[in-house]
Amino acid sequence: MAEKRPVYIIGHKNPDSDSICSAIAYAALKNELYGGGYYAARAGQISLETQYILNFFHTPAPQYIGDVTTEVQDIEICRTQGVYSGISLKKAWNMMRELEVVTLPVTDADGKLSGLITIGDIATAYMDVYDNCILSTARTSYRNILETLEAHLLTGDGKAVFSKGEVIISAANPDVMEDYIHSGDMVILGNRYESQLCAIEMGAACIIVCMNAKVSKTIQRLADERGCSIIVTPYDTFTAARMINQSMPIKYFMKKNHLTAFRLSQKIEEIKEVMGQKRHRDFPVLDDENNYIGMISRRNLINLRKKQLILVDHNEESQAVDGFQDAHILEIIDHHRIGTLQTPEPVLFRNQPLGCTSTIIFQIYQENGIQPPKNIAGLLMAAIISDTLMFRSPTCTNVDRKAAEALSGICGVNIEAFAADMFAAGSDLSSKQPKEILEQDMKKFEVGNIRFSVSQINSMNAIELKEIKEKLLPYLEKIFPSLGLDMAFVMLTNIVKESTELLCFGDRAKETARAAFQLHENKKDIKLKGLVSRKKQLIPSLVSALQQA
Repeated sequence: MAEKRPVYIIGHKNPDSDSICSAIAYAALKNELYGGGYYAARAGQISLETQYILNFFHTPAPQYIGDVTTEVQDIEICRTQGVYSGISLKKAWNMMRELEVVTLPVTDADGKLSGLITIGDIATAYMDVYDNCILSTARTSYRNILETLEAHLLTGDGKAVFSKGEVIISAANPDVMEDYIHSGDMVILGNRYESQLCAIEMGAACIIVCMNAKVSKTIQRLADERGCSIIVTPYDTFTAARMINQSMPIKYFMKKNHLTAFRLSQKIEEIKEVMGQKRHRDFPVLDDENNYIGMISRRNLINLRKKQLILVDHNEESQAVDGFQDAHILEIIDHHRIGTLQTPEPVLFRNQPLGCTSTIIFQIYQENGIQPPKNIAGLLMAAIISDTLMFRSPTCTNVDRKAAEALSGICGVNIEAFAADMFAAGSDLSSKQPKEILEQDMKKFEVGNIRFSVSQINSMNAIELKEIKEKLLPYLEKIFPSLGLDMAFVMLTNIVKESTELLCFGDRAKETARAAFQLHENKKDIKLKGLVSRKKQLIPSLVSALQQA
């Protein structure tokens, strides 16, 4: 059964209450309909107003995802298990054949990557090593030798290590062998009593008796007294001599320095460049704690598993989460103008001229015959109140009002009382820095080659709006050149008086605003009575003025 991949439902950058609440409610509905796999997400920080809503209805905030660019964790990772550095070359070879891989990761007891052994390393060990001390230099365990030669131990410690001496084949008579065998050597021989005795008396550390030849009790006793291990193998002398190097531990041949490993969170574009510079076939993957996870190769880049998204409350490129071009967008649910966002293939795009995306989400609940739970109903109601400014915004429709009233009945919360507390909580910006105030509800737009932003601060208190203005003016004048924009606008909206003071920054920003609302060119402050909606009143007028200019 194929793994069910997550789908993230996410709003725009610098999300408002509608963006957050729509994502949470739509994820809940999708999970109800399809049995899980849908997750609400956010592309920015939560505002004070939204936090008040979440706290009131006891709902956790969606997870933060600032970038959906395809990462290593989105690739199909081969979960090749890490091996112990002490296993034999033969065992490593057999594992490679069984797993159909050419690289094995070597890990320690804590799961950390300590090296890599490749099929090329094993071939080098077998074909290019002519040193008859290599077995002791590699500190080969007797356990590996027993396993490789399919042998059994007559005397000695199976946990010991062969750490000194050469590997000698006893093919001559004992008189000749006395000149070749030294203390600590390992001697491969047959069933000749004299050869066995000679090797033990010359101080051999181990004798390997081939063809399952019987070893006399006298030889066993003498070997035990002299500290000489006796290994008996069914293989003949030639085969034993040929195979014994395969018992060496892989740690002696593995690559352990300057390893190229990737992190789960690394971007695919980064690793493509590295892979292109390296000749390795396989690369290990680690998590943020340096724990080994698995292996990837260039082949894994062919079928990338892009992150799956459903976008709510926006369809502008400049407002979408970073990296959305690399993601697979499944749906867009929105109530704004048709923007600049493009998809490589058709998607479900539901766009309705309503005051709030949450109204559309409630409609989808009703279309599926599902009543939202109390907390979800509360979130949707709060989002409608917020986006329509308590039904004062010209974007508000009778559908929005009826939806809010129906949701109020489900969650049991009075609209008027809740709205007053919610707006008061959202406008309490006295402790916020200018940067936080500016960016908490900022949206960016493009008209031709003109890029501009519009931030909106709503309050029921004229004095508070005046204090915010005094904070923002010097800050924006200072940092505007670094924003990468041609113009920036800030709406200071008084919900009670249903009016907005518009702050303008950038060349011709103020002239554009005056042209958009037919204001006298000598007018210093731009105060717009009856204007409270960024979407329906401000943006269309600015866009029209810019197009005409």
